[in-house]
Amino acid sequence: MDFALELLKGIGRLFLHPLTYLFLLVSFFVGLSRVKRERQNFHVRVFDFILEAKYLFFPGIIIGLILSVVTVLLGVYVSIGTIVLVAVLTFIISGPWTFKWLSPSYTVGLAVLVTLLIPAAGFGEGFIQTWSVQAHNADLPSLTILMSLLVLAEGYLIWKFGAKGTSPAIVKSKRGQEIGAHYSQKLWVVPLFVLIPGSAITSVFPWWPVLSIDGTSFSLFFVPFAIGFYQRIQSMVPFKSIEFTGKRVLALGVGLTIITIAAIFYPPAAVAVVILAIIGREWIRLQQRRSDEKAPALFTKRTQGLVVLGIIPHSPAEKMGLKVGEVIIKVNGIAISEVHKFYEALQVNNRAFCKLEVIDENGEVRFTQRALYDNEHHELGILFVHNYTKRDSQAG
Repeated sequence: MDFALELLKGIGRLFLHPLTYLFLLVSFFVGLSRVKRERQNFHVRVFDFILEAKYLFFPGIIIGLILSVVTVLLGVYVSIGTIVLVAVLTFIISGPWTFKWLSPSYTVGLAVLVTLLIPAAGFGEGFIQTWSVQAHNADLPSLTILMSLLVLAEGYLIWKFGAKGTSPAIVKSKRGQEIGAHYSQKLWVVPLFVLIPGSAITSVFPWWPVLSIDGTSFSLFFVPFAIGFYQRIQSMVPFKSIEFTGKRVLALGVGLTIITIAAIFYPPAAVAVVILAIIGREWIRLQQRRSDEKAPALFTKRTQGLVVLGIIPHSPAEKMGLKVGEVIIKVNGIAISEVHKFYEALQVNNRAFCKLEVIDENGEVRFTQRALYDNEHHELGILFVHNYTKRDSQAG
């Protein structure tokens, strides 16, 4: 019962950590920037500006609690100085208000490399010197275990949740033509319970719970780690591309976890693990971008039909089961290939009823139909790529 109470207290203390509020601030800023871009492209916002903040703590907290069992059982411990170092690097990397570089491979990995550059005597004065000395003396195997577990969490989060709420956009191709694309920007907080050696915490908070392992005192500390994800997709349906990236990152995490075993018995091997993590994660990012840019664009003008670039939430289009990447070839029995023809065809039957003929992602034709009501989006809430004028965009 006492442990469960302390667990709940630990979760509560998560909201006393300054990084938690930095993550919230970054999420809101990115959300506002996204809404601004959506309005520029379509003259309407697709998702609320709080979309990014909605995914901030869930399911990251649950995954963090599961991984915390592993970190505590393995005796993973980090000093206050190391935690501060990771926090500073996270703050710097998120400085441009982007999630692109907030991978554990970069934040924790770079922290390991920086600890090797800190002089043994530290630098600065007072608590800064104390923290820098602690960072210099960081336990490298513990840090690599921590990084590997977080990379596993990163891969799983991208795989299962990265494709939720991708944002449509209109961009320029290399040939200068307007094409459609989707952006996924996610930030998850994955808090972990880690062991803090010594009395650094209890000297300030005497009531803090203390564990004794082999005669050494440890405090249990709930640390929020940021896992960010950014990906642009223009050559395939967003969820397929993002799931593939997630599986790649997950495989990287499995490989790092296996190799980390060597670092436990031979601490210098931790540096090799970190370098592999940074190179591996960067290779995955660059490979996805290059393959996406080389492949033919999915969201572009066609001779037959209109490609669905985006669906506005709670709109008739969503209720009709339309999906991003599907091609609408007929509206109320009328073949279409231009946006204005789509709007004209909607006026058939006095707008009381709508029937669409659609080619799905498997190339099969299907039909969807629905009665329309006066209080609903008068253009179904479908976003297209081309010929997007201010008049047309009121579909949003």
